[in-house]
Amino acid sequence: MKMAVFRSRAWLSRAFSSLSSNPLRVCVVGSGPAGFYTAEKMLKANEKAEVDVLDRLPTPFGLVRSGVAPDHPETKIVINQFSRVAKNDRCMFFGNVNLGASVSLKELRDLYHVVVLAYGAESDRVLGVPGEDLKGIYSAREFVWWYNGHPDCRNLAPDLESTNTAVILGQGNVALDVARILLRPTAELATTDIASHALGALEKSSIRKVHLVGRRGPVQAACTAKELREILGLKDLYINIEDADLRKSPVDEEEMKSSRIQRRVYELLCKASTSRPMSPDADQRELHFVFFRKPDKFQESEKRNGHVAAVRFEKTTLKVDSGRQVAVGTGEYDDIECGLVLKSIGYKSVPVDGLPFDSHRGVVPNLRGRVLQATSGDHALLEGLYVCGWLKRGPTGIVATNLYCAEETVASIMEDLSQGPLASLSSLQKPGREGLLELLADRKVTVLPFSAWEKIDSEEKQRGGLKHKPRDKLSSWQELLKVGSE
Repeated sequence: MKMAVFRSRAWLSRAFSSLSSNPLRVCVVGSGPAGFYTAEKMLKANEKAEVDVLDRLPTPFGLVRSGVAPDHPETKIVINQFSRVAKNDRCMFFGNVNLGASVSLKELRDLYHVVVLAYGAESDRVLGVPGEDLKGIYSAREFVWWYNGHPDCRNLAPDLESTNTAVILGQGNVALDVARILLRPTAELATTDIASHALGALEKSSIRKVHLVGRRGPVQAACTAKELREILGLKDLYINIEDADLRKSPVDEEEMKSSRIQRRVYELLCKASTSRPMSPDADQRELHFVFFRKPDKFQESEKRNGHVAAVRFEKTTLKVDSGRQVAVGTGEYDDIECGLVLKSIGYKSVPVDGLPFDSHRGVVPNLRGRVLQATSGDHALLEGLYVCGWLKRGPTGIVATNLYCAEETVASIMEDLSQGPLASLSSLQKPGREGLLELLADRKVTVLPFSAWEKIDSEEKQRGGLKHKPRDKLSSWQELLKVGSE
């Protein structure tokens, strides 16, 4: 393997041929939707801008590649738009460059006029419930990365054969994605870009029953109607919702009046409840919506040491607090036996050295994308440093939400260039791309440009064609680096 892909003459020629005499050097860390939308908006907003997009993975596109469900190909079409951005003469993709390991934030700020952090949320919230470290308990993020071929979770190997029941904590879109992958016929998944190791495990899966558990009621379910409709429409799937859980309070009625999405979700759940048969057929898979429960304890198996066997839940009721209905415990408990638990309770961003971070909210303190020096009270800015995406606003929204988020951050950058702290800074010469390439070469970092991704892309599509699927993903670091570096 070549240790420095960036030494390619063709790439170096392109890297430097378009440089103006004094370009605005912009570095975007993270190549998911937030990163690429930021790069696109920046290139359009400033004709002197040279934008470099860094990612710790050898592959671009972030959660579009590793987070979007394999049976949602239409959502991935945005990759075509991002590819056009990456091929822009004033843009360069740096794959396999890890902020904090390959290069520090301070070094990037020294090299570039503007640094935009858009690396998202690559960790998980913790419940803090006894038994949370038992085997068989995973975050939904890990499970999603596993079936999408993310190299960090290639070897997750969840045991799907030793239990027939899974519990999913949470009722948002990610929770529904995970439930759908567990319950969907594998013959349908086989024609998607699901990772081969995951498809093989799902084909041997013994799971026939999935419980989707939420702290609050059906009116407060966090999913969208589109996602809910899709899972309710799976063929030969038995749906169970307790009639008592569908009763609405006057406060629920008021909530639905002000939210068309909540109203539609509730209507779909009611329809699914009334149209179901009394009991499932012997060979049917089952999806149980369980409301008004919060996890109290993960119980260990008596037969499998260190492995989860059940979740103890405390029943909840809703009370209004600061204008919002919150779940409070009732002191009543019940158990759901299971051998697999997936926690879909939220992603969490990870801070890096030199970056202010609000650990409670899991975001970088910012003012319309401008990074603030402190988490509260102090509105002093860190000159030239910005955020976008989940790192800016928290892990919420859909792919397109990042478009508006990027527009706001780029608008702040342009304001600062014309009349703010960047007005004088932008006139200074910065090493930018050349300086970063030199630094990474000295550290013997294998940088994979966008042309390396195109090699990976071509290889995956070729392998996929042999299996009658759109692509067969390379899912190990070794494979990705080898193919990208050839």
